[in-house]
Amino acid sequence: MKKLFLLIFALMAVFVFSACGAEDEYEAMTIRVAAMRGPTAMGLLHLMDENANGNARNYYEFEILGSPDLVPPLFAQGAVDIAAVPGNLAAVLHNRLDVKALAVVTLGVLHIVDTTDTIHSIADLAGRTIFLHGQGATPEFALNYVLTQNGLTPDVDVYIEFRAEHAEIAALLENGQAEIALLPEPFVSTVLMRYIDGLRVALDLTEEWNRVQPDYGLIMSVVIANRDFVENHPEAVAVFMEEYAASVAFINANVPEAAQLAVDFEIIPNANIAATAIPRTNIVFITGQEMRQNLLGFYQVLYNEEPQSIGGGMPADDFFFIP
Repeated sequence: MKKLFLLIFALMAVFVFSACGAEDEYEAMTIRVAAMRGPTAMGLLHLMDENANGNARNYYEFEILGSPDLVPPLFAQGAVDIAAVPGNLAAVLHNRLDVKALAVVTLGVLHIVDTTDTIHSIADLAGRTIFLHGQGATPEFALNYVLTQNGLTPDVDVYIEFRAEHAEIAALLENGQAEIALLPEPFVSTVLMRYIDGLRVALDLTEEWNRVQPDYGLIMSVVIANRDFVENHPEAVAVFMEEYAASVAFINANVPEAAQLAVDFEIIPNANIAATAIPRTNIVFITGQEMRQNLLGFYQVLYNEEPQSIGGGMPADDFFFIP
């Protein structure tokens, strides 16, 4: 009888253990993820590699896009679950579609380059002309904010010339028609490798932003998700965020390997450029209340400059995913 009791007890224990294990075991699901080619997608590189090798905990379908304009239709059509997008576009989509912000993934990637060796502070820009791409977008608003906080009025004390493409600005620097430009990575590293006479990185706009606004960062990229997806698949979202955070840590700690991944996944065409660009790309993974505080401060700057840059209104609290 005693042996029978022990056998029954053992079988019950195995059953309970198995049931608990089955309940705790995470079942992988397919997640459709879009990202912009360039710095916005850089933090995902290791996760993309893990996914390609069958080592990710979810099944990811990645789509790398060449323009932010391609993102809104994907969400509107239900063709994407999660996307890494420019920071201001995240707010625009919240005001037009039902998306939530999961994390800030890229801080400032903007740098002022100079061929004259005369720009060593924001004050040195007085009376000079800066060439940039991004009229009506974050580059313009960030530059205007830093200039005004340093007592310089855009288009009065500092002249701003917009061009349609970064490549056009690079050509102007190369032929001497431009002396000063505001460029993002990896274009900074690209033009530096052209060995343009005297060209140097004069100022990091992120550092200049932090001098005048230490409470929140210059945000370039945010990961957003469809609200229904977040609410219906909380475990999958949690796993994705864990894997994304691990990917960001890998990229920042393993630059040569990350640079090669950037080439392999066609994010940046040259590994040397990628290796130079990554340390200046400010790849991060900021979540929760810290994300909320940073985004609200950043969006307030954009709203003050041009309300439509974030969709016409400050995002409500339900925009922020706080686990």
